[in-house]
Amino acid sequence: MGILIDLITNKIFVSAAAAWFAAQLAKNVVDQFRGRFARDSIFASGGMPSAHTATVVSLAASTGIVCGLGGFEFAMAVFFAIVVIYDSVGVRYETGQAAKALNKIRKIEIDRGEEPLYEKPMLERTGHTIPEVIAGGMVGIICAVGVCALLP
Repeated sequence: MGILIDLITNKIFVSAAAAWFAAQLAKNVVDQFRGRFARDSIFASGGMPSAHTATVVSLAASTGIVCGLGGFEFAMAVFFAIVVIYDSVGVRYETGQAAKALNKIRKIEIDRGEEPLYEKPMLERTGHTIPEVIAGGMVGIICAVGVCALLP
């Protein structure tokens, strides 16, 4: 029971968890308005806002608030956030673009009556655009400030 109490009173943990939850919820609301909502997208990556960015920005911001900006904890959190955001905008975004191209090839194969190279379409929404990252960062900062102000 002590571990659970420690987790739910840890401002940094709660902040990052709240940011992820808020971003996932917002992403599904945005998808609903765009007409792309699907139940399996509740935990999916990609989309507006970036839950990856919201989580790591909240982690870094709340670490700065709780531990201060001069400690190694803040430096680690900031560089962790940079790596995650860079990966989601660069590598994972490009992976999504490649998946779109491969899915087009798959559709052409099916339309020709050929056996496709792979059975199911590949996931196209794996990375993030700059606006999705900016929105995720704002969610992360809001959650970090809010949680750190509300938790004792």
